[in-house]
Amino acid sequence: MQQIETVCVYCGASSGHDAEFARFASAFGTACARRGLGVVFGGAAVGLMGRVAEGALGAGGRAVGVVPRFMEEAEFPAAGLTELVVVESLHARKQKMFELADGFVALPGGLGTLEEAFEIITWRQLGLHDKPIVLASCGDYWKPLVALLDHVVATGFARRDVAGLYAVAESVEEVFERLSA
Repeated sequence: MQQIETVCVYCGASSGHDAEFARFASAFGTACARRGLGVVFGGAAVGLMGRVAEGALGAGGRAVGVVPRFMEEAEFPAAGLTELVVVESLHARKQKMFELADGFVALPGGLGTLEEAFEIITWRQLGLHDKPIVLASCGDYWKPLVALLDHVVATGFARRDVAGLYAVAESVEEVFERLSA
């Protein structure tokens, strides 16, 4: 496995109802910067995306936002980004984020976050990459998803090794342990 220099972070353009989600996102961004890791994310100044960027940039780190042209105004870019990459579509956004990252972390988020997490896990299952994937389960956020994936395996729709495609972490520190494992 290659050394991780840049982490792709999937997370919500909303902050959710629990203030702990925003605290976790900010702490994660800060921790990335302190470890010398760059952050690649959806580029928005709002929600958990904005908190990750603020944490990383506030600690002197790098934050690269990738935004599709049609969303550039709706999810206005976070201030002070190291780089803003504007692409033509959501598909191009995901591909660019994949190309720029050495590992992936999914924080709490909505349908877009779910879709991104599933896609990157699926790509790993298909052998398209071997980059680490961590579900950062702040407040047990990903527990229902892990249960669903266990159900998919139990009912014969996925191989037993699905759980080996990703790791689950409960704390910021544990995310980094799982990324480097």
